[in-house]
Order: sequence, then C-alpha cells, then structure tokens
Amino acid sequence: MSRARIRLAIAVLASALAVGTLPAAAHAAPAPHSTSTIAGRYHRQAATIRRIPLQGAVNVRDLGGYRTWTGGRVREGLVYRSDALGKLTPADITALSGLGLTKVVDFRIPVELRYDGADRLPAGLTPTSRPVSDLGLYGTLLTAISSGDPATQEQMLGGGRAEAYMRDIYRTFVTSPENRAQFAATLREIADGGQGPLLYHCTSGKDRTGWMSYVLLRALAVPESSATGDYLASNTFRAAYDAQVRAGLKQSGRMQDPDLLIPLQEVRQDYLDAATAQMDADYGGFHGYLTDGLGLDLRTLAKLQDKLVR
Repeated sequence: MSRARIRLAIAVLASALAVGTLPAAAHAAPAPHSTSTIAGRYHRQAATIRRIPLQGAVNVRDLGGYRTWTGGRVREGLVYRSDALGKLTPADITALSGLGLTKVVDFRIPVELRYDGADRLPAGLTPTSRPVSDLGLYGTLLTAISSGDPATQEQMLGGGRAEAYMRDIYRTFVTSPENRAQFAATLREIADGGQGPLLYHCTSGKDRTGWMSYVLLRALAVPESSATGDYLASNTFRAAYDAQVRAGLKQSGRMQDPDLLIPLQEVRQDYLDAATAQMDADYGGFHGYLTDGLGLDLRTLAKLQDKLVR
C-alpha cells in the first residue's frame, strides 16, 4: 500500500475512533493489541498538561503529550494554545522565543485588540489576525462594568443570562460559516508539513482557543475524555488571576457583585455540550463537522496525523 493510502486509512480510522463510529465488530473481545486494549492502557495513565509558565499570560500550554486511541502520542513542540500575549514581560518574550514559533494566530476581534493591545512577540513574528465572533460578549462586559450600576449589571448578567450567553457563543463555533472558516484555516496550517511550530490564542485562551484545541485533539484521535479535560483545565490555570480581577472590580466600586462574572470567566461542561449538541444536530457528529462543516478532506486529516502523532 502506498504511503498516501496508508495516511488516508489512518485518518479514517482516527476519525472513526474519535467519534466512536467503528463497525460493531470492532467492539468484540479485544485482541492482544487492539485499540480497546490501548484505550485501557491510556486511561490508566494520567496525562500531564504541559503548561508554560509566564508572568504576562496564565494559560499558555503545549498541546503535545496526549495519548491517542490508536496507540500514538501527540508530538510536543509543534502546537501551542494561550491567552492574549499583549502583557508579556521581556523575560516572557525570551521564553516564548525559545519555543521556535513560526506563526501566531489571534482569534480576537478588533474591539478586544483596541482595549487589550496587540501581542508582544519575539522579533520576526507578526500575529495573523483571524477573528472569531464572541457575539458581542466583550462589548457587553465593558458596558456592564462601566455602568457601575448593580441593577444594570444584574439585569445584563444575572439570572442565568451569562450562562445562556456562553452557550449561544459556543453554538456559533458550529453554526457560523465565518467562524468555521477561521478554525478550518488554522487546522490546515497546522497540518501543513512546511509549517513550523504554531500558537493560537484569543483573550482568555479558554473559549475560542478551547474549542479549537478540543477539535484538534479529537481529530488526532485523542479520547474525548482527554480533549474535554484539556478544555476544562483553563479553570485551574485562570482561577487565581480571575479572582484577582473580581476583587479589583469590587474594591474599585465598579461592581457590587463581581461574582456575576464567574460564568463568563469559567469554562463549563455545558458550554462544550452546547457546541457538540449543535455539531450533532447540524453534521451528525464530529466527523461530519470536520469534513462537511470545516471542509477538511481525508488527505488533510491524514497530514495532521502524520505530522502530529508519533
């Protein structure tokens, strides 16, 4: 069998494993080296998230290290995820330069850039702007906080409204053609054998970046439980910083109840579920989202496997 055909076969297998759509025969008693045995070994091994500690960004990670259903391991040093990089210190920039990045993709929209500032990057790197809609969330936050009025803030964010807003945002990761195009372009670049180490980010590195990472890991046949764990880990890495933000808003008098922000600061299983339910409704599952929603052909999926899984 030619190398191209082997890669295509791997891509088909990986996609099927990621979505759990292998034929019924595949669920029979496992052979000594079957994927079921591999999966069992995987779940007995605790995956270590490779966080990169920086002073000016709290959610920077290497996506490598995860085991796959097919018995492989995602290569380190090729794909990174992070929050905004506009507050990096000189020491941070030096640390970032050590990653050998050749591309930085910024999912933020223009209003975020205006308020938070452009990325501070090692010399020779210029971020690629690839905005993914937040459905006006950033503007809503600015309006609510700047009002300084507890009643207005409660009306805008309380009573489950913040949580509903987040679920709507996640659904647009699936329903919006523009958003799908941005994610797809990033996946194609990652798959490109000529593309060096790449980092993508949004503001907090948890929603748009979290979905991008979830999709990439599942496309590589990383078990859904591990991809979900990577997504939820933002809560751990962001907790202290986000608590400081809330404390500062209360101390300054701009928010009487800054806990209204918690649903917006956190990632939650039901936010991710909103996106995956939409994915199932629109495309029949994960594989349909990859191929029909994002327009990724089997050759591109094979290239992702060939490049990122060892």
